Amino acid sequence: MVDFEWYRSFCAIYKHNSVSEAAKTRMMTQPAMSQHLSSLEAEVGEALFFRISRKMIPTERGKELYSQLAPLIESLEETTTGFKSTSTPTLAVIKIGAAHEFYSEKILPQLHKYNTCTISHFGTADQLLELLKKDKLDIVITSQKVQTPGIEYLKLMDEKFVVVAPKDYQILDTDNLVLMEEWLSSQNWLSYGLDLPIIRRIWREHFKKRPVIRPVHIIPNLHMILKAIENGAGLSVIPTYILKNSANESKTKVIFEHLKVKNELFIAYKLKHKHLPQIHEIMTSIRGEE
Repeated sequence: MVDFEWYRSFCAIYKHNSVSEAAKTRMMTQPAMSQHLSSLEAEVGEALFFRISRKMIPTERGKELYSQLAPLIESLEETTTGFKSTSTPTLAVIKIGAAHEFYSEKILPQLHKYNTCTISHFGTADQLLELLKKDKLDIVITSQKVQTPGIEYLKLMDEKFVVVAPKDYQILDTDNLVLMEEWLSSQNWLSYGLDLPIIRRIWREHFKKRPVIRPVHIIPNLHMILKAIENGAGLSVIPTYILKNSANESKTKVIFEHLKVKNELFIAYKLKHKHLPQIHEIMTSIRGEE
């Protein structure tokens, strides 16, 4: 007779492609997890995974079984989580990681609506994902989608970047890409980093080359870069959701509007937290689905 726990262990191995990672999420020993899988395979009568280079790759039978089991197990776990959340009304703490600018524009205005305590952490995408992997963060807003066992990504939005100049900046009047690139290269630029993040993307996508630019100022904060542009320090590339307040005050302007690029943003979270109501509440708020 099949033990329900065998099914849960099978689904955990399927999600993580690893017996050891699945064992960690289920707080089991690796031998116990392997025993669950062996017992289930014996019951089914065939292998459910190929074992290749320390990874567990599902067989066709394994894929078929998972497609049938996953919705049922998720439904049972949601029911259990919902019951526990209503019977134990404790205030959880959710650890959120994001860039300063996104947090300020998109999360901070909604913070008073949360029924959950939060601890916020700021950093680059790779730093935040590393903290998520180590269980030091619960939710991360990131432009990087690095496939990692135990981490799931939910598309959040496309952020659009445009070239921004001070309001009274004299702009070359041309549609010629060569002249446009030469003129832009000769201007004073402000950059988030020495490697010209996003600026480099614009050059590659529109001019099909690397930018030959040495920024006059490196400022690792987009709000401060925008303030510097307003004060006449030079040009930079800014996401439109940050630009709105400045544009309304007529302190800056978008130039060469077709020179824009898009960046995908994702909400990253641990699969083991997928059904926590506190996680759902914050993700729903960030996505603007309330």
